[in-house]
Amino acid sequence: MSLRVVAVDGPAGAGKSTASRALARRLGFTHVDTGAMYRAVGVLARERGIELDDDDGLGVLVAGLSFEIAGERLLVGGRDLSEAIRRAEAGELASRVAARPVVRTRLVPLQRALARPDGIVMEGRDIGTVVFPEAPAKLYLTAAPAERARRRAVELRARGETVDETALARELAERDRRDSERAHSPLRPARDAVVLDTTTLALEAVVDEMERIARARLSLPAR
Repeated sequence: MSLRVVAVDGPAGAGKSTASRALARRLGFTHVDTGAMYRAVGVLARERGIELDDDDGLGVLVAGLSFEIAGERLLVGGRDLSEAIRRAEAGELASRVAARPVVRTRLVPLQRALARPDGIVMEGRDIGTVVFPEAPAKLYLTAAPAERARRRAVELRARGETVDETALARELAERDRRDSERAHSPLRPARDAVVLDTTTLALEAVVDEMERIARARLSLPAR
């Protein structure tokens, strides 16, 4: 049976999550946000007083974790962390723990195990390059830094958080640097990925193009 995976990569604020969820609904596939898994590790490390560069402590933490996708909820060891991982600080925590090979070595096999026979749309930073390098449909979403910061600010304000957009832009730039320069699984487009710049595109247009590419690559009938 051929692998029914749509791999969606890209930096924060490029529109991956919203577009990937919409694409999964259109295709009838399961949506998996791997960034949520790294956010969960960061949140739990902070809760348990584990330093984010303590590989021994992080190794013990991730060795005992199990993840379950329940709709749009993320259950970690049966605990619903969906709200905690969407707070502003969780993104920074995720970027830092994701740079630790001990964390990625544990999480990548768990992410691969989430593949479904009826298809998945999996989003993250290294889906097309590391998790599913053989995925037939690979997309890399990006956008101008200012637009990415604006989108992220809108999202956080909608959750009731106070946001300094200038500071947020600096944080995103630092995350980009850290994610793209890390030695293990750096953020970059797969060689055979289709790169979509979403800066000036409405969500519907982005999802339309993603769907067109996914259906062609997976040999699915057009809508």
